[in-house]
Formats: sequence, structure tokens, C-alpha cells
Amino acid sequence: MEFLFARQSETAGTAGPQQPRPQHAPYAPKTASLGGFPTVHTDVPITAVFLFLFICGAVAHMTIYQLNKKRGHKFIMSALLFGFCMARITTCVMRIVWATRPTHVPIAIAASIFVAAGVVLLFIINLIFAQRIVRAAHPHSGWHPVFSLFFKAIYALIIISLVMLITANIQSFYTLNSNTRRIDRDIILYGGTFYAVISFLPIPLVLGGLIIPRKTRVDKFGTGRFRSKIAILLTAAVLLCLGASFRVGTNYKTPRPMNDPPPYFNKACFYIFNFTVEILVVILYVVVRVDRRFHIPDGSKGPGDYSRGNATSLKESALADESRGKIATEEETFDDAQHQENGSAEKKHGDQQV
Repeated sequence: MEFLFARQSETAGTAGPQQPRPQHAPYAPKTASLGGFPTVHTDVPITAVFLFLFICGAVAHMTIYQLNKKRGHKFIMSALLFGFCMARITTCVMRIVWATRPTHVPIAIAASIFVAAGVVLLFIINLIFAQRIVRAAHPHSGWHPVFSLFFKAIYALIIISLVMLITANIQSFYTLNSNTRRIDRDIILYGGTFYAVISFLPIPLVLGGLIIPRKTRVDKFGTGRFRSKIAILLTAAVLLCLGASFRVGTNYKTPRPMNDPPPYFNKACFYIFNFTVEILVVILYVVVRVDRRFHIPDGSKGPGDYSRGNATSLKESALADESRGKIATEEETFDDAQHQENGSAEKKHGDQQV
């Protein structure tokens, strides 16, 4: 983008010494960024594909949410996933518009903000899933007020950091003061680092819950095996952490001019470590039906509430499915029903021998 503005300045006059064209806020960026400025021939087709994929993700998650809502199955995360897809749809649209108007700085500002801010919803969803797994594995510790306060503090910091990140990003386009821009860069680096840590946080939480010896049985929730829930969450967390770590890691590098970007700022890296990892998580959560696996009973407030309310929820879900025809349950799909039957048979055989 700086190159385009420089070209305009160079051709502004022909007589006498060349004078720089007067600039006014918002100012075009002077340093390279991940993905650079989009072009019509390269970025528009790629972004259009992701736009279609995020539209499909939005339709899928909103359909799941509405169907669950009709039968009294409350799962807010489906609505949050729909909101994330809508944010990414807006991001793709803004990037396509930016490609057709590369010198329009306000569009570039809006596109960069949506790229940075949208993924926060996925981080929050993964933290909620991690909290439910920890509470199921360690009911007394997981429901302790200190542990609950820890998550509330994290959510508050996520919101505060997002406001700081957006403010610094916008301000950097409206000032030429070097000290102000240095402060804005520090805030942006803090925000990227903080979100990389947040994206990684579900991994140690879940693994720590597995390593620490349990004093009680697992307070199971939702459908499917408990180990499957762990594998699903860890897969999503690794993907999001990969993207967040790459983005912040490259930002810590010494800034380069817009017309001389480093290799790791190419368009392939932009689409892989942003949209690709995100759409994989969106598709994963549709395919494995997180609305069933990670659902907890309404009003859960302490140890044992997950398992006490889970039986009623599963029965109501089964009745609703039967009214629409025969549909395989999660246990049948993942061989959990056979596993449970084998366990019951072995227990009965052992009792008879005794």
C-alpha cells in the first residue's frame, strides 16, 4: 500500500524539485504485515472460498441452535459459533472490498480489526469447554469459588484486552508521533501475546485435570465418551494455538518496509494461520456435534449436578429424536453403547461367580 501512495506522490508534479504529497489521517501503513494488502487476482478468489465456507458454518450452527431451542435443549455455544462465523463473513467481505480499493485506508483499518478480533469468540468457547471438563474430572476443585473466580477474571481480561487492541490499532493509523506509535505497537504485541496464551490455556487445564489423581468418579455430562470430549477440545486448542502463536511470533520480528516484506508474511501464511485453522475448528464442532457432547443441565451449580441432570436431558433428547424417526445416538455412532453393554455383562458375570 505504501508503494501505491509513493507512486502517486512521485507523479504529482513535474516542474521543480519533487515535493511529497501532503498526507492526512488516517495514514497509510509504512511497514509490512501478515498477508500484505490484498489483490483482486489472488486474494479475491481465495477469500471468496472462505466466505462460502464460513456462510455454510453459520447456517449449520444456527440450524443446530434453533433445532435444539425448539426442544428445550439450551446450548449457547452454538449461537457463539454462529456469531464467530458472521464475524468472519464480515472479515472476508471487507478484505474483498479492500482488494478492489487498495488505497482506501479506512477499509484497511476495518479489515485488520475484524481479522484480529473475530477469533476471540473461539478462544472463549474453548475455555468454557475446558472448564466443564475440569469440573467433571474434579467436581469439588472445579466448582471451588477460587477456580470460578479465575475464569471470570480471564473473561474480563479478554474483553479489556480486546478494547485495548482495537484502540491501539486504530490510533496507529491516525498519528505520526513515533512515541505514540511505539506505545501502540507495544499494546498490540501484548494483545497478541495474551491471546496466544489464552488459546493455549485449555491444553494445560485439561492435561492437568488428567494427571492430578481424582478423588471421585467423573461427573459425566453430555453424550459420548469422556475421552472423546478431551480429544476434541485438545485438537481445536492446538489448531487455534498454532495460528495465534504464529501471528504474534512474526509480529515480534523487526518491522520491514511495506515494499520489502519478509517471507513469513506471504499470503499463504495469512490464509493458513488465520482462516484455515479457524474453519477447521468450525467444521470439527459441527461434525462431532458439540451441542450434544458438551451440553450440561440447566442450573448446574455444584458437584454432581452434571450427572444428576444428564439422565433427564438424554431421555428428552431421545424422545425428540424418535418423534422424527430413527437416528443413531452418539453412543451408537462411537461404539459407546456396545462398550457399556460389555461392561454391564462383565459385572453381572462377576456377581454370579461371587
